[in-house]
Amino acid sequence: MYLEIVKSKIHRVTVTEANLNYIGSITIDRDLMEAANLFEGEKVAVVNITNGNRIETYVIPGERQSGKIGINGAAAHLFNEGDLVIIMAFAWMTPEEAKTFKPSLVFPDSKTNRLIP
Repeated sequence: MYLEIVKSKIHRVTVTEANLNYIGSITIDRDLMEAANLFEGEKVAVVNITNGNRIETYVIPGERQSGKIGINGAAAHLFNEGDLVIIMAFAWMTPEEAKTFKPSLVFPDSKTNRLIP
């Protein structure tokens, strides 16, 4: 049996851009991606704290130290600039693996979306 366990989480970042005219995905500052152990193209769930909407999409890297969290494509109808969100990725693992697995949890400054030293 396999369990789907949270692998990565960026907690309470602010959407800096909602772009309807983009192909799709979420743009995340590369520094946040690396801190959360997220990969380009990786599937993520994005939970909108402000209005309760949820989406699944894939990650594209944004400029380092930009603080960018960009919601692209049709999802821009559900997320607005200034909304607080949580971004999560999951991994499949056995119960034995899950017992010792430690997810990458990131708690950046929610005003700047930058890592707190």
